[in-house]
Parts: sequence; structure tokens; C-alpha cells
Amino acid sequence: MHELIGGGEDEAAAAHNCTCHEAEEAGLPELDARTIPHAIRHATIFGALDGVAPGHGLVLVAPHDPLPLLAQIEGRSPGAFTIEYLERGPEAWRLSMVRAAPVGSRV
Repeated sequence: MHELIGGGEDEAAAAHNCTCHEAEEAGLPELDARTIPHAIRHATIFGALDGVAPGHGLVLVAPHDPLPLLAQIEGRSPGAFTIEYLERGPEAWRLSMVRAAPVGSRV
């Protein structure tokens, strides 16, 4: 279990505020869905996206063009993510998925 710690950190530094003692890597973390069993793949991706703070994101690596998944994400959270294809097959599809900041906020 991760314990949250507060402080006078700015929002970027606060994105990783657990006690796991791992440094946050520069850039977006990569989630390779090809390594996740098919039966739990979408649920795992939803869980990862639920943990993304506004203004932050991840790179999803998929074994195919994830159009059905993208429709599900939009259905669950309309307009919540900006999605950009970084690579389009044939071995892998890579997509940048960044959570939009709430209107009027500064991230």
C-alpha cells in the first residue's frame, strides 16, 4: 500500500508523492498492453488511466489499432484525454494519452 505525503511541492513534483522511493522518469511512462492478458487488458488500462493526474499521461503500446478501447475511454470520460498516435503498426501501435486539465486550472 502506498502512503501519500503532502507538502509544499508544485503539481508536477506532486504527481509522484508515494513512499515507494522510485524516481519519476522524464517523459510519459509507457504501458505495454501486449504483455497484459487479454481477459484483463481493458480493465488494466482503465485503471492506469484513472490514476493519471490532469496534465499528465502515458504512452499506450497496443498489439493492434485500439479503436474499440478508444471508444470505451471516450464513453467513460468524454473529452478527458487528448490522444495522439505516435506509431501505427504493423508490430505495435503507440499512442500518447494525456489527461486534460480542468477548465480554468493551471497545470
